Amino acid sequence: MGLPRSVLVVDDDAAMREMVVSLLEDQGIQARAASSADEAMDRLGESDCDVVLSDIRMPGRTGIELLGQIRELRPDTPVVLMTAFGSIDSAVEAMHAGAFDYVTKPFQRDALLVTLERAFERRALEEENRRLRRAVDQTSSFGDLIGHSPAMRDIFALVRKIADNRSSVLITGESGTGKEVVARTIHFSGGRAARPFVPINCTAIPEGLLESELFGHVRGAFTGAHVTKRGLFEQASGGTLFLDEIGDMGLGLQGKLLRVLQDREVRPVGSNTSVKVDVRIIAATNRDLRVEIDAGRFRRDLFYRLNVIPIEIPPLRERPEDVPVLAEAFVRKHSEGRPRRLSPAAIERLKRCPWEGNARELENVIERALALSDAVEIGPVDLPLPGDGPTSASDTHGLVADALERHMTLAELEDLYIDRVLEHTRGNKVHAARILGINRRTLYRRGERRLGRDEEESDASGVECDDEARESS
Repeated sequence: MGLPRSVLVVDDDAAMREMVVSLLEDQGIQARAASSADEAMDRLGESDCDVVLSDIRMPGRTGIELLGQIRELRPDTPVVLMTAFGSIDSAVEAMHAGAFDYVTKPFQRDALLVTLERAFERRALEEENRRLRRAVDQTSSFGDLIGHSPAMRDIFALVRKIADNRSSVLITGESGTGKEVVARTIHFSGGRAARPFVPINCTAIPEGLLESELFGHVRGAFTGAHVTKRGLFEQASGGTLFLDEIGDMGLGLQGKLLRVLQDREVRPVGSNTSVKVDVRIIAATNRDLRVEIDAGRFRRDLFYRLNVIPIEIPPLRERPEDVPVLAEAFVRKHSEGRPRRLSPAAIERLKRCPWEGNARELENVIERALALSDAVEIGPVDLPLPGDGPTSASDTHGLVADALERHMTLAELEDLYIDRVLEHTRGNKVHAARILGINRRTLYRRGERRLGRDEEESDASGVECDDEARESS
């Protein structure tokens, strides 16, 4: 908020208006005046102010009615109301209507200034929050979510919108795309953040035990049930239950889950009584549940209960612009406090990888590179990408295909391969010679012979050009 700070003074009493305006201007506060609610709205239409200071009792619309209109049109503008001593009921009504504070007439100069100072601070805080929200919109992270692509920005916006909602969410995407990270961000960005976030992988637990895990059981319900146990639904009460890999849940248990979602109560295994639960359900799967429905492996009615708010996370190969920010985040996570970074060439190499394992595979590569290298800067040679030899599998196929398409000689193909190895080793001829299985002197001699061959070809090309020029003349 820029200086000087500004106040709009609204009072039908001209003497009071002038006195307050003079007092504020003496404090370096920019002050404007209006004699009625209608004039005040006209003034606000001309230019904004930091705080509105208005009398409650005025001809025409009252200060409380003005407050209501300001709250509707300019909700970030604090309104301080002035009321005559003894009209405390009006002041209480004003506070209920959303006034920032009130002062009673006749007021003490210092008391008014202290109240206005707090109002200025509130306005500054609101503006800072707006600035931070805009910054979040323009940056590559939201909570634990990271990404710079349009797809991830859309997910950031959706998460903010649904965080305080209790509707069920179904997150879909390939393994490793970060479905649980999205679920956690939804939970910890909303009103349930102080309550439990309880995750469970529906694949990791046999179906017979999964029912007991979810709904609980009473003592003696089955062999081994020596004590009564609360299920995850009860443990997540007031919070969020994250059902990962919901597509792998058996049909029998799907029916029982559907009943819980409909009735909002669970019945522990072996019990005759039900327990009310207040739990938000977020489910995730890497399967296409519509295909599973058609195949008879997933209940259509459960799908509609879960798919109230769908979120699809695209695979990393479809959003290569997210690779650099994810990679840098993983470097920070696994650097153990040491200053580490990725070179520009390393980042470019990471962007070219298909990442079939998505962000999980990328993190694994970064963690391994940091563990195996002592260098501050991680280069392309330090990145143990899947299937790597001197070049990645895709690079090798590309090299051979390029050679066939251009009808290269064996010597030309050999030169091209040596170039690729030197690029891989960042020009380190000792390392390159070791990869090629030759000594360093042989590598130097090959380079000199190639240089001579290039010069001969250049000379020959020049002779041909001269011959062509003479023939054309």
